[in-house]
Amino acid sequence: MDNEVLRQAPLFSALDDEAATALRASMAENRLRRSEVLFHEGDSGDKLYIVLTGKVKLGRTSSDGRENLLAVLGPGQMFGELSLFDPGPRSATVTAVTDSTFASLSHEDLLRWLEGRPMVARGLLSQLAARLRKANDVVADLVFSDVPGRVAKALLDLADRFGRSADDGVHVHHDLTQEELAQLVGASRETVNKALADFASRGWLRLEPRSVVIMDLERLARRAR
Repeated sequence: MDNEVLRQAPLFSALDDEAATALRASMAENRLRRSEVLFHEGDSGDKLYIVLTGKVKLGRTSSDGRENLLAVLGPGQMFGELSLFDPGPRSATVTAVTDSTFASLSHEDLLRWLEGRPMVARGLLSQLAARLRKANDVVADLVFSDVPGRVAKALLDLADRFGRSADDGVHVHHDLTQEELAQLVGASRETVNKALADFASRGWLRLEPRSVVIMDLERLARRAR
């Protein structure tokens, strides 16, 4: 397992080296090929996962078959922590966007480590608070922001986590299809494509297959407000 990646996760950031090494020893490693599903919404489960390599998407499906993309996660990010505090059916389907590897920890193993380690518990609570804050932002954006604004904000978020600076701009290899990007911002693919084409015509970005090169972060950030 990649120790540096694990250190990025809130669960490990508060542990000393000895405790982190011991906790890693009780973790299993999972691998998925692109488009494979780790678990489905409604499945039972009691494991927390940390992304080691690759990207995964968390999504939900409505009763009429429409899909909503809740998040795209990369190395060092966690998911599945809700089941540790509120055991029950999984709240989302997790699918590999690229070939991916994960470290997993069972409910019992984690609870054992939480006892007597308030800093670890604080890290998990911080993760949950961040997830709740993100959900509140998404709701507010759906109410108050138009589709181009939501697209700009989503691109900036992806750039922050997956972007790589180069001479011609910030290269963001998000690995999402146009449909998945539309699901992420809660709009139709046609409307999202129109917003992207408008940004490209203004010279703010350049579109590439499953990626984008942001050439004017400042104007894109202004449009995201």
